[in-house]
Amino acid sequence: MSTKKHLMILLNVFILGVLTHSLLASIPTSPLQKPEGTGRPEQASPHDRISLDDIRLHGNSVTITIDNPILAGFVNTNSMDPVLDYEANAIEIRPGSPEDIHVGDIVSYETKQGTIIHRVIKIGHDDEGWFAVFQGDNNDRPDPEKVRFDQIQRLVVAVIY
Repeated sequence: MSTKKHLMILLNVFILGVLTHSLLASIPTSPLQKPEGTGRPEQASPHDRISLDDIRLHGNSVTITIDNPILAGFVNTNSMDPVLDYEANAIEIRPGSPEDIHVGDIVSYETKQGTIIHRVIKIGHDDEGWFAVFQGDNNDRPDPEKVRFDQIQRLVVAVIY
């Protein structure tokens, strides 16, 4: 075989290797990883409150250890679709202080119009003290008012579908 043919074979193998590497590098390494440059930006998720040690499987049942749990259902407003809908149930807790509330948490709070359950998108302090700004996952804009800690009712720690 001539030197020219050897070089052509080596060049083809090199090009094939580069193409294969490029292709494999673009495939996610886990089902939860998005390839770079695709999809939506990372969103704030609820704060982790239940450790794996607090969850026990017993044959056909599950036990979750949570202090002072409250079972909740939802009305069909579609503001938190697809995460929460009227057929879902949730386990909630009463937060003890503003430090228990984090951006990404799903929280119910009282307004003059009634109870609203939306996601915390911002936390801040102003002349009146601590506040949070909320928005429904399926809403185009944030809720209109700053929410004070005394308006906070409960905090979702688990959703059951």
